[in-house]
Amino acid sequence: MTATAELETLIDSKFRSFEEGAVVNGTIIAIKPQVILVDIGYKSEGAIPVAEFEDEEIEVGDEVEVLLMKLENDEGMVVLSKEKAAHRKNWEKIVEVYHDGGLVKGKIKGAVKGGLMVNVGVEAFLPGSQVDIIPPKDLNEYIGKVYEFKIVKVNDDRKNIVISRREVIESERAEMRQKFLQSVKVGDRVEGQVKNITDFGAFVDLQGMDGLLHVTDMSWGRISHPSALVHIGQTLEVLILDVDREKERVSLGIKQMEDNPWEDIEGRYPIGTEVTGKVTKLLPYGAFIEMESGVEGLVHVSELSWVKRINRPSDVLELDQEIKAVVLGISIEEQKISLGVRQLEANPWEELEAKYPIGTLVKGEVRNLTAYGAFIGMEEGIDGMIHVSDLSWTRKINHPSEIIKKGDEVEAIVLSIDKENQRVSLGVKQLEGDPWSEIENSFKVGDLVKGAVAKIASFGAFVNLENDIDGLIHISQLAEGHVEKVKDVIKVGDEIEARVIKVDKVERRIGLSIKAVNYDPDQLQKESASFETLRPSGDLVGLEHAFNLASSGSSEEWSPSED
Repeated sequence: MTATAELETLIDSKFRSFEEGAVVNGTIIAIKPQVILVDIGYKSEGAIPVAEFEDEEIEVGDEVEVLLMKLENDEGMVVLSKEKAAHRKNWEKIVEVYHDGGLVKGKIKGAVKGGLMVNVGVEAFLPGSQVDIIPPKDLNEYIGKVYEFKIVKVNDDRKNIVISRREVIESERAEMRQKFLQSVKVGDRVEGQVKNITDFGAFVDLQGMDGLLHVTDMSWGRISHPSALVHIGQTLEVLILDVDREKERVSLGIKQMEDNPWEDIEGRYPIGTEVTGKVTKLLPYGAFIEMESGVEGLVHVSELSWVKRINRPSDVLELDQEIKAVVLGISIEEQKISLGVRQLEANPWEELEAKYPIGTLVKGEVRNLTAYGAFIGMEEGIDGMIHVSDLSWTRKINHPSEIIKKGDEVEAIVLSIDKENQRVSLGVKQLEGDPWSEIENSFKVGDLVKGAVAKIASFGAFVNLENDIDGLIHISQLAEGHVEKVKDVIKVGDEIEARVIKVDKVERRIGLSIKAVNYDPDQLQKESASFETLRPSGDLVGLEHAFNLASSGSSEEWSPSED
């Protein structure tokens, strides 16, 4: 080079034009504790903070790209920035990658409202919903980690960038899913990680493919909920049960990798076999007993005792308790086994007929009273019932408490035994003869009788006669004249004298008359004939019905039928 050319080059380098906002090359001329001095060929050098060279090894003489921010500050120095020069170049690269649909690598710097800030050469925002397929609970666990991201939005004016890691993962998973679906087949054993748990099963991640492990395919035994067997994040080996490539669905199983314990179940547990098992669940209707892994039987609450009244299995059993039982039935199709505990002992009802033949006199305490009868304790766990109709031959009993009370000790006769339904019928009235069988020896038409008024009804009054037999005075027999209301003439407890005008052994009723007390035989015969017209086919339907009417306060009248 000639001297003239060298001089021109020197003059050009010294007096070339510099434009603020341009990226220029500079040379490091000094490294100080807080600043780095860089010469860009201008009349003065620039000072750049050491922080802009973080994580870089530099030496004097190294060339760097810097942004010329100002040609001269108050101190006469050039204002430069290495970071802003890098940012401008990186921004241009980011925009190019965005338009090309490529990926960028970046380091997560910190958490902000709604997401994370990521350094991808420039600052970018990663929304929380785009961090992973399942939005994380704690964003801080991602700080400091490096990932690849897809650029989803660029605002050149505001210099804002939004990125997504989720789209990268989904794209990778879609590719993996297709490879998996093409290669996998029914019967393959694969490994996967439990991703989600629902009431009906668990979803397992299989190389980008979610497979469903249904609760019925988890175990041969009964499972209350999938979470009892698996947990999120757990690695499982599963069997491919079905592959639907069109719908991209895969069904999985665990129990199918083991022998089915229900095969040859009838051979291992014949009906009548005594088994031992552990109580796994207690429900109001029964208890589940695990006989072996994957095989459970149900003891219904009714099969716990022959004689004890057990309302709930939890009254006599506990969880994890080991008990013995007898196999009562097996359903292979429904995979159910019925068990019984009471069958371990003899059924006391089988011997009851021999122990208490019909007609046997028994004695026991009144354990309970109901509207229809009284229950008498015959022995431990076995009660006999005296029906309300078997308490008295002559009295109409509306409720057993009219004669007996809870805790009373009573004697009764065994009337019948129903082994199948476990019922014993008892009777008290059968301890004595039926007075109606010989009623004609006690009462005849025309007899003059005395008694106390026991009940009042709108149609008449009942009078308690000797031998605890009731007679009825119809309202028409109270007086010679018309009687509007029975209570206008007599009241309960009144001692009255009346004449018998009707004795019906079949219908078990005695008709009485106060107005006929002084009748002569002819008048009595006429009154009796008149009373006879009160037939069962009419309103007069027998003593029992009459008592029902009296006890209910009915206004129904006992009156002669019209022919």
